[in-house]
Amino acid sequence: MRFSGKKVFITGASRGIGASIATTFRNQGAFVVGTKTSNESTQKEIICDEWVISDFSNEDEIFLCADAIKSIGIDILINNAGFNVNAPFAEIDLNVFKKIQQVNLLAPFILCQASVEYMKCQSWGRIVNVSSIFGKISKEGRASYSASKFALDGLTVALSAEYSEFGIMANCISPGFFDTDLTRRMLSSTDIAYLTSIVPARRLGKVSEIAHLVAWLSSEENTFLTGQNIAIDGGFTRV
Repeated sequence: MRFSGKKVFITGASRGIGASIATTFRNQGAFVVGTKTSNESTQKEIICDEWVISDFSNEDEIFLCADAIKSIGIDILINNAGFNVNAPFAEIDLNVFKKIQQVNLLAPFILCQASVEYMKCQSWGRIVNVSSIFGKISKEGRASYSASKFALDGLTVALSAEYSEFGIMANCISPGFFDTDLTRRMLSSTDIAYLTSIVPARRLGKVSEIAHLVAWLSSEENTFLTGQNIAIDGGFTRV
C-alpha cells in the first residue's frame, strides 16, 4: 500500500485520465478526494473517497475548492482538469480565451497556493500538473490552449525553485495521444489510424500508463526529480 496514510486531491477525476489516476492512488491505499462538475457522472461507481463539486469556469468555485484543500490538509495535489476550444488565431473569442486560461492555469495556481503551506509544515509534498504535448510544442488552432499549458509549465518550474528545499517535488507531465472515451467520440477510425502512424510507438497511449507515471512522481520513491515537464507521448515530441 504505497500511499497508505496519504491524502490526495485530484481535479477532473470523474473520467478518462483523472479517473485512472484516482483509481491507481486509491488501490494503493490513499485517501482520494476528486473534483467533478455537478452534471458529470463518474466513470466507475467508486473512484474517490470523497467528491468536491466544482466547475472551474466559475472563479468562486475554484476558491471553494481551495477552501476544501485547506480544510483537508493534502499531501499530494494532481491538477488534471482542463478545457480547450481550437480556433484560428484571428478568430479566437476573448471570453473563450479567458475561460481556457482560468480552467487550465488560474485554477491550478490557486489550488497550489492552497496546498503548499500544509506540505511545507509536513516537510513533504508532491504536486503533479497535467499539461499536454501542446505545452511543449504547438500547431495551428491551438494558441489559447498552448498559452495555458506553456504557462502551467512555467508555474511548475517556479514552484519547484521555491519549495523543493522543503521536500515538495513539483512536476508537469505532458500526455500525447491517448485512448480515451473522448478520443473515440471525437475522432474517426481514420483519424486514429493517422495518429498511430505518426507516433513512434505506433499506438495510442493507455490512461493507466499516465496513472503509473503520476503515482511514481508522487511517491516516496521520487526524492530528487522536480521542476520537470515529462512528455509521455510514445516519442511524438522528439521526432
